[in-house]
Amino acid sequence: MDESEDDIIQTSSVGERLRAAREQKKLSLENIADQTRIPLRHLQNLEAGDWSSLPAPTYTIGFAKSYASAVGLDRTEIGDDLRSEMGGQRYESGGNAEVFEPVDPARTMPRWLVLSAIGAIVLLVVVMTWLNNRSLEPDQVQAPSPEAAATAPAQSAPQGPQPAQQRQAASGPVVLTATEPAWIQITDGERTLFSGELAAGQSFTIPQDAAAPLLKAGKPEALRVTVGSATAPPVGQPGRVASNVSLAPADLMRGGTAASPPAPGGALPGIQNTAG
Repeated sequence: MDESEDDIIQTSSVGERLRAAREQKKLSLENIADQTRIPLRHLQNLEAGDWSSLPAPTYTIGFAKSYASAVGLDRTEIGDDLRSEMGGQRYESGGNAEVFEPVDPARTMPRWLVLSAIGAIVLLVVVMTWLNNRSLEPDQVQAPSPEAAATAPAQSAPQGPQPAQQRQAASGPVVLTATEPAWIQITDGERTLFSGELAAGQSFTIPQDAAAPLLKAGKPEALRVTVGSATAPPVGQPGRVASNVSLAPADLMRGGTAASPPAPGGALPGIQNTAG
């Protein structure tokens, strides 16, 4: 419909002026509803001037102002004219207060769905709280099984001489390896198997036919003794001459013999005094 702006202004009612402005812009009521978020039925009643089907005057005037802004009319003028048209009633919000209905009640979520969602949230909070408190509790101590109780002492025993089973199982060639230069003497009865200094990294293997080999070492801490793949305990105290140390595999794994006191004069042939 082609009407001039003067014709729209001279239109008798606010509803007709709003409708004329909307049609001039070639907009539908659905377009206005989408822009203003006002329910379609309220827009229809506003154009028709059906005040009895509209909400309270304060809401109605707010709807009319939003409608006017959407079609390019003066919102303040439309609000004042509508207030006069509706009889100059007194409004709770006074003046130019605008209160809008947030959404069409027909589009709101059903009450049962809202309550179900609230219940689900409460249940989730309760479950999460319970799980959090449970994770903070100290773990319950379970009684060890008989098998675990039997093996616990062996596992917690301090490291020291090899257990009897390992001592008995240790077998193989006896090898003495110097970690630093060390003078040693190895005898088997009246026979001397080795006498001299081992350089760092040098090794000596006890002959398999040795009946009762004995070790004398000036620096027992400089020797690493192995029986097969097992490493034997130290053969003497650091800084003290070790004498008459049995090199039999079983004796070595038990820790050998006690180190003898330092030799007179504090030295052995071919080595410096290490007793310090």
